[in-house]
Amino acid sequence: MALLIVAAVATATGAALGGGSHTDDTAAARPAPAPATDRGEAVDQGEISALAGPAATAAATASPSPSASVSGAAGPSASAAAALNAGPALDSPRMKDIAQQLVSSAENSSLDWRAQYKYIEDIQDGRGYTGGLIGFTSGTDDMLQLIRYYQTLNPGNRLVRYLPALQQVNGTDSHEGLDPTFADDWRAAAQDPAFQRAQDEERDRVYFDPAVRQAEADGLHALGQFAYYDALVVHGPGTGAHSFGGIRAAALAKARPPSQGGDETAYLTAFLNARRSVMAAGRHNTERVDSVQTAFLKAGNLALATPLRWTLYGDSYAITH
Repeated sequence: MALLIVAAVATATGAALGGGSHTDDTAAARPAPAPATDRGEAVDQGEISALAGPAATAAATASPSPSASVSGAAGPSASAAAALNAGPALDSPRMKDIAQQLVSSAENSSLDWRAQYKYIEDIQDGRGYTGGLIGFTSGTDDMLQLIRYYQTLNPGNRLVRYLPALQQVNGTDSHEGLDPTFADDWRAAAQDPAFQRAQDEERDRVYFDPAVRQAEADGLHALGQFAYYDALVVHGPGTGAHSFGGIRAAALAKARPPSQGGDETAYLTAFLNARRSVMAAGRHNTERVDSVQTAFLKAGNLALATPLRWTLYGDSYAITH
């Protein structure tokens, strides 16, 4: 999946300029998510501990960190900082939409994330086809799981015939059994509300819901919840050094999260530094971390309060309300 390096600030106006996917910013191969069992659960009963790595976590309410204002001017009073950073969780409807726009700016150079159901191409990152609103890939199992779930919603859909090939190419970048018709059939299937629903629900089950739950358990506000979500999208679940769990474990070795009495800004700095190190070790673009999440953190915007402005891959974006 795609990633980020131009300076950004956390206030403003503006619009998305570019389009398309980026091939130089992908992280180490994303581990395969656990297959779906109960659609009401995100991965499995041990999900949070598996995603988080070996360190144990305890749920707690975060204490806002008094830090600089969003505009980057002099820091607000303690009460103003508390009001700024006591915003809604990322899983509230408005904040979830903001999260999808932020991810879409990195993945598709557009804030219109709902237009990405039909997106599919091979971005030459070693994962085969990348498709859909969260970048499901044929090489890392989540595309296979997506089509299997789509089959339960619309049996006999036009993508079912590719299930044997998707199983065969899983773990590789091969297109064997998929070309030359798979991409066209994917785009056609994207008009089906059942396929759109499948993408939404698989995104939530594998990436969004586990990330928000773990971040809340760590006592993080919306920015931290988004940082976890974006890391899961790119690096995948698991406990390996290059997975979300490994990145979080590296951060925990440097700083305590708010749930353990630590400072939220210090902990998020450690988390983003750990993620940046993983990406840099693989010679991947770190702009997604530097120009968006780190910029918002330095501005003291733990609540992801709007207006938001950032620049990514040379394109400028804003969410103003």
